[in-house]
Amino acid sequence: MIAPARVAAYEILASVSAGRADLSDALAAARATMRDDRDKALAAEIAIGVQRWRAALDHLIVHFSKRPIGRLDREVVEILRLSTYQLLHLQRVPAAAVVDDAVSLTGRVGKHSAGGLVNAVLRAISRSRGTLPLPARPDNPGDRENAIEYLSVTLSHPRWLVVRWLERYGFEATEHWLRFNNRPAPLTLRANRLRNTPDELIERLRQEDVVVSRARFAPDALLVGSGHPLRGPAADAGWFVVQDEASQLVSLLAGTDPGARVLDACASPGGKATAVAATMHARAMLVACDIRSRRIELLRRTVTTSGVTNVRLVQADLLRPLPFSQAFDCVFVDVPCSGLGTLRRDPDIKWRRQEIELRSLAVTQIDMLRHAAAVVAPGGRLIYATCSSEPEENESVAEAFLSIAPEFAPCDASTACRALPSSVVNEHGHLRTYPHVHGLEAFFGAVFLRKT
Repeated sequence: MIAPARVAAYEILASVSAGRADLSDALAAARATMRDDRDKALAAEIAIGVQRWRAALDHLIVHFSKRPIGRLDREVVEILRLSTYQLLHLQRVPAAAVVDDAVSLTGRVGKHSAGGLVNAVLRAISRSRGTLPLPARPDNPGDRENAIEYLSVTLSHPRWLVVRWLERYGFEATEHWLRFNNRPAPLTLRANRLRNTPDELIERLRQEDVVVSRARFAPDALLVGSGHPLRGPAADAGWFVVQDEASQLVSLLAGTDPGARVLDACASPGGKATAVAATMHARAMLVACDIRSRRIELLRRTVTTSGVTNVRLVQADLLRPLPFSQAFDCVFVDVPCSGLGTLRRDPDIKWRRQEIELRSLAVTQIDMLRHAAAVVAPGGRLIYATCSSEPEENESVAEAFLSIAPEFAPCDASTACRALPSSVVNEHGHLRTYPHVHGLEAFFGAVFLRKT
C-alpha cells in the first residue's frame, strides 16, 4: 500500500503544476480529505519542499534519467520530484520504501511503462547522495556564469530572479537571501491588543505548552518556538492573529491616531485591518474591502474572532472608482502583487511568476492607487504597500503616483510612525525589509500625505 502522505503530496503537486490551484489552496484541499495529522504534516512537508528545491531536483532527474524534463510525462516528473526530495531531505524514511512507493504510484497514475525508469533513476540518486552532481559554490564569486548556475540550480531559484538580485545586491547577499527562502518560516503571531498584551499572551500560551519569543522589529509580534497554538483555546478566543512580522510593520504606518475614518482597500485576510481597528477609538470606524466573496468571508472570520466591533465590510473593486461619498483620514492600499518577497512562505510563486509580468502588475497597482487616492481627505494619509522585492512594484510605483498626483506629498515612514524601527526605513523614507538585512520577508511601504 502506498503511504497516504505520498499520494496526497503527488495530488498537491500535480494540481499546482497544472495550474488548477496555488500551493496554499492545494494544501488546504488535501488536508480536508485526510484524517491523520501526521499524514497531513508529511504531505505538506513534501509538497512545500519540492517547490523550494524544484530546480535542484529537476537538475538531478535530468542527469540520472539522461532525458530533458520536457521529454518525461508530467505524472512521472512529479513522482520523481517528490521521491527525490524525500531521498535527499527526509532521510528518516528508508530509501527502499521511497523507491517502492514511487514505482507503485507510477502504476497507480497509469504510467506502468515508466516504472523501470523511475526505479533506476531513484536508486541512482540514492547511491549518489554523498556526491550529487550539482553546481558547486564558486571559489570566485565574481565568476558570473558559475555564480548564476550555483545560485539558480543548487539553491533552486529562477535564473531571471537570481540575475536581478545578483546585479542589485551582490553574491553574498543573494546567497543569503536564497538560503533564507529555502528554510521553513516560523509561525508568527500578533498579540490582539483588544484581548491581551504580548506579555499576557506569552503567559497564556505557556499554560498551553506553547513556547513563544518576542520578535525583533514589530512590537506585538511573537515567534512560535514549540507547541501548537492553533489547536488550543487561545486561537478560538481571538487572543492572537497569525500575521507575518513584516506585514505587522506595514500596519504601523497608520500611526497611533489614524483618524475617525480609515479604509483598508485590499483587506483580506484581515491582519492589518484588525490591527489598525484595535488602535482606533470606539467612535471611529474602519471600512475593510476586498473584491472576491471568498476573501470577504475570510476577512469576516478574522474580524469576528478578533472581537473588533468598529469594522464594516464592503465588497469593492479597486480597479474601479470606490463607492464612497465621504472621504477617509487614512487609506491603506496593500495591492495584489508578484509576491516575490514571500518565497519562504509561498515557494510555488517563484515558478509561477515571470519577469515580464512585473510591468503589467505595476500598471495595475498605479491604477488602484489612483482610485484609492480619490477618497483620501485633505490632510489625510495614503499608504501603499506590497509583499514584493522588486522596484518596479515598489519605488517605481511610488514615483509614478507622485508624478500624476501633485496634490500628494511623500511622508517619511519614520515620521508617519515614531515606533517604527529606523533600521527598516530606507534612504528614500520607505519601509523596506530584506531577508539578508533584517531576516524578514521582503515588504515595502510608502506613505503619502494629501495637501489639498
